[in-house]
Amino acid sequence: MFDDPARDAWQRPDDVVAALALAPAMTVADVGAGTGYFTVRLARAVPDGVVIATDIEPDMVRYLDDRARREHLGNVRAVLATADDPHLAPASVDRVLVVDTWHHVAARVPFAHKLAAALRPGGAIAIVDFTLDSPHGPPRHHRLAPDAVVAELRAAGLAAEIAATELPDQYVVIGRR
Repeated sequence: MFDDPARDAWQRPDDVVAALALAPAMTVADVGAGTGYFTVRLARAVPDGVVIATDIEPDMVRYLDDRARREHLGNVRAVLATADDPHLAPASVDRVLVVDTWHHVAARVPFAHKLAAALRPGGAIAIVDFTLDSPHGPPRHHRLAPDAVVAELRAAGLAAEIAATELPDQYVVIGRR
């Protein structure tokens, strides 16, 4: 389901990656990477950089390692994270991408602080999650309004706003250091 080709129509991965304004040598963290739907796209977008793909499920981390080898993506590093810590070194990444995961984080402001600490100067975090009325995603009571995500990133010391990127069933919030 994570890599279902039908996902491309509503997820619009090219638009999401474009919203990150990547340069070829950047270091990007894909937090909550799952099977690597975005990881492989990010790895191709930063051919001279590194993609740190994190997940809290050991099986997903193993799968990410296998997938990177299978797809000859030598710039991907899979990392086992925890529910309250993305396991990113301070000032180590230029961009952080969190897709379809933010609503799962229990303590979002402390988690956002850790993501912010991992950013290099000028770095940014992009959070992509489901609109309140999306036909995809978790039950409605688990969803977050984009303004709530903006407030959480601001509480973590980031300048945050809803991005102009338009997705059919989701929004993008960008937080900048």
